[in-house]
Amino acid sequence: MKTLHLFLLLALFVLTPVFADEPEKHSVMPKNGFIPDKETAIKIAEAIWLPIYGEATINKERPFNATLLNGVWIVEGSLPKGFVSGVAIVEISKQDGRIIRVSHGK
Repeated sequence: MKTLHLFLLLALFVLTPVFADEPEKHSVMPKNGFIPDKETAIKIAEAIWLPIYGEATINKERPFNATLLNGVWIVEGSLPKGFVSGVAIVEISKQDGRIIRVSHGK
C-alpha cells in the first residue's frame, strides 16, 4: 500500500509541471450565443446543405424559415404552394453553434 501511495505522489510531482505549462486558451462566448438570430442560422444552414444536397435542390426550397425552440434553431426549406415533398432541415444550437441534426424529407 505504501508503494502505491509513493508511486501516486511521485506521479503527481512528475506530471504537474507538464500540465501547468499549458497556457490557458482564450475563448469568447457571445452574450447571445454564437447563433444570435435567424439570419445567422439560415446562413449556416445553407453552408451545411449545399455540399450535401447540391445547389439546385437547395435553391428550389427558398425561402428558408428559422424558428428558435428551447435554445435550438430549426431551419428548414419551403416549397411552392401545392407541392408535396420533403425539405431540408437542420437543427443548430444557439449557444455553441453545434449541429444537432441534418436531414431532408422525401
